[in-house]
Amino acid sequence: MTPLPLCVVGGGSIGMRHIEVTQASDATRLTAVVEPFAPRREELRALGLPVVAGLDEVPAETRGAIIATPTPDHLPSGLACLARGWAVIVEKPLTGTLDDARTLIAAADAAGLPLFTGHHRRCHPFSIAARDALQDIGRLVGIQGCWSLRKHDSYYDVDWRRQPGAGPMLTNLTHELDLLRFFVGEITEATALLSSATRGFVIEDTAALAFRFENGALGSYLISDAGASPWSFEAASAENPIIAASHQDYIRILGTEGALEFPSLTLWGRSAPGEIEWSKPMKRHDARSFDKIDALQAQVERFAAVVAGGEDDVLCTGPDGMAALEMTLAAALSGRRGHPVRAGEVPGDFNGT
Repeated sequence: MTPLPLCVVGGGSIGMRHIEVTQASDATRLTAVVEPFAPRREELRALGLPVVAGLDEVPAETRGAIIATPTPDHLPSGLACLARGWAVIVEKPLTGTLDDARTLIAAADAAGLPLFTGHHRRCHPFSIAARDALQDIGRLVGIQGCWSLRKHDSYYDVDWRRQPGAGPMLTNLTHELDLLRFFVGEITEATALLSSATRGFVIEDTAALAFRFENGALGSYLISDAGASPWSFEAASAENPIIAASHQDYIRILGTEGALEFPSLTLWGRSAPGEIEWSKPMKRHDARSFDKIDALQAQVERFAAVVAGGEDDVLCTGPDGMAALEMTLAAALSGRRGHPVRAGEVPGDFNGT
């Protein structure tokens, strides 16, 4: 396959990760890094990168773009890239509001171009295997998760990190909800209890969440950036080098025939013939190990294959990203209003603050 010529829009920390994997992959070729901030452009140029100030300077051969800019820029940059005929990956969240998400998805549909959301956790082999393993635990009953990483105190020395929109609900939850949808299916209702009691900021530091799924299953989640624990996707997977690894499961999925721990994929099932019930011990089945990969690189390689005409059922589509955004905003709205919020009830211009 001929390498896909693509650009990365945004030269910050997330953009640099996308630049790294784009250069490392045989499936892609970096044509430009778009960075409007002049001092940062000079830093990128000193690294030998093909940096430009705007989209108009991107080489005409470009066929794809990864947008790694602040969330308010996702819509304008996404529209501008689609208008140039480029397939697009937009970093999560897809946009800041549902109205913006609908506008971006409609533009991609009208142009007949692929649009994906950067929920790269789907691309880990253990995530794909978890989705497949659910068929072994019978009818889904519920899912329980705990994401809690204590961010260091100096993290909050930056003023915007203490302001509305910067808490774990809007910063971290959307990744979790996309994984839940990937595993279990559509989420139809969210309920949230919020607390800022530990850090005392205007934003929450902890949230207790409940979800209802379209298939009848229920879910509960505790998410916090104040509680110290070994339980989170990042700690469990050792995906992020700046977060200490624990290799501890942080999600449990329950079915009528057994249960699954994630991300180890430890399976609990029947130990004897007949009905599974509480007087009978459950048998533990340890999962096979998986080679460690860079999920961001796997994501861009899957993206390149789609642009070349292939099909993919793992990548997070634009509508998938919008669905994760909707239930993240529904949870935020529930925390504000004090009652459950269903899909379809989130105002199109609500941004979670």
